Amino acid sequence: MLFLMDIWDSVRGFMAAGGDILWLVAAVLFAMWVLMLERYWYLNWVSPKEHKAIITAWEAREDSTSWYAHRIREAWLSQAKQDLTARMLLIKTLVAICPMIGLLGTVTGMISVFDVMAVHGTSNARMMAAGISMATMPTMAGMVAALSGVFFSTRLDAKMKISLEKLKDSLPHH
Repeated sequence: MLFLMDIWDSVRGFMAAGGDILWLVAAVLFAMWVLMLERYWYLNWVSPKEHKAIITAWEAREDSTSWYAHRIREAWLSQAKQDLTARMLLIKTLVAICPMIGLLGTVTGMISVFDVMAVHGTSNARMMAAGISMATMPTMAGMVAALSGVFFSTRLDAKMKISLEKLKDSLPHH
């Protein structure tokens, strides 16, 4: 329990040094990861069952060569693709805004530095250092959040495309 308290104190200290914008970065990062984990869960546990049901329904059809059969196949594939790629645009948007939120923290931190300089001049290095820290930490946090999101969302996207291709291959059209 003491270990968790130390971690929480470290996180609070980091968040305090980086300013309020870090909480926004953390919220966006949390939402992004919840959505990505949900998509991984769907891709690995739900969609295989759904794809198997589609394949079974296709194989049970007597007619797989008519124009109507091809439209049914296309509709099933389209629905499977829509189900697979749900929320991916939102995930990619959250990944893209993480650095922007970090830059917002940079701007607010620099404003803080300029306020200190306006009031106290350049002689108070300690107060200026706090503002500079507040300016750089959100940028770093936003970039790290975006990098983690880029890597995993790209991997997730690739796995979804493979899954959809496997489904297409399992639904032969004559």
